[in-house]
Amino acid sequence: MTDRAPGAQFLDPAVLARISNLELRARGVVEGFIQGLHRAPNLGASTDFAEHRPYMPGDDTRRVDWKLFARTDRYYVKEFEADTNTNFVVFLDVSRSMSFGSKLQYGCTLAACLAYFASLQRDRVGLATFAGRLTEYVPPSAKHLRLVLHALDQAERSVPAEPGKTPSRYRDVFQRLSDTVRRRSMVAIISDLYEEPEDIVTAVNFLRGRGNDIMVLQVLDPREREFPFVEATNFVDLESGEQMPIIPEYLRDEYRAVVAQHIATLGRSLGGNGVDFAQFDTSESMDRALFTFLNARRRFERSRKVG
Repeated sequence: MTDRAPGAQFLDPAVLARISNLELRARGVVEGFIQGLHRAPNLGASTDFAEHRPYMPGDDTRRVDWKLFARTDRYYVKEFEADTNTNFVVFLDVSRSMSFGSKLQYGCTLAACLAYFASLQRDRVGLATFAGRLTEYVPPSAKHLRLVLHALDQAERSVPAEPGKTPSRYRDVFQRLSDTVRRRSMVAIISDLYEEPEDIVTAVNFLRGRGNDIMVLQVLDPREREFPFVEATNFVDLESGEQMPIIPEYLRDEYRAVVAQHIATLGRSLGGNGVDFAQFDTSESMDRALFTFLNARRRFERSRKVG
């Protein structure tokens, strides 16, 4: 009986086709940008091992892994990650509220773009999905982009099938997730952020307190901001399942004001704690939205250095 190669379970042609489509979407958005999440490092001499690759004529023989040669009778060269390389981990919310409209698909594409971007810079990429608890975890590695894309392709399956008895608590989830980030990392949190701002800030601080560079990216459907509904009907809370009869015409202005205040409070609270905060509208093209965010991030970095 022949042992299956690691990752063989991912070799279904239909799955590979979907992953390739996701990678192509990410590549199309990302490759036009001159600068990225940080200056692109190169593989170099450091203590962090990156990977083996076959020996090529002209390679420095001092980098040949002779122990591996003794086991395999083949020449492999060690490559190391430069000290400027970093871990880049995406925390993606897959709770029921993210299934509204195209938020989850948009969030997955955004996560794929950022992971692809980081991978181009030789960063170690990872992913964690959560919905009241940790549902999927891909540890950061220089070789894990395909695993991250596969997990994103499967993210919809992690959305809870039924409403929860208690709402998802970011504080509890992020406290657990902070234990998975054992070295300083860049962390991108992608969520609709349907919780009280002070609870979100407390949750994010579990990660920030360990010296991580945090980005909080809020993904909303335009209907969640504008509330364009007309007919009176029962509106359902996707997280709790609670139903509420509403006449949109009477509550539209009040609803818009509450949402605008929530977003503004998040921006002030997170920005005041040294966290990059940006909002993504699912009706906006990914390349435009991502370009706007990365430009704002560069300005933010410059202002922090000046300050």
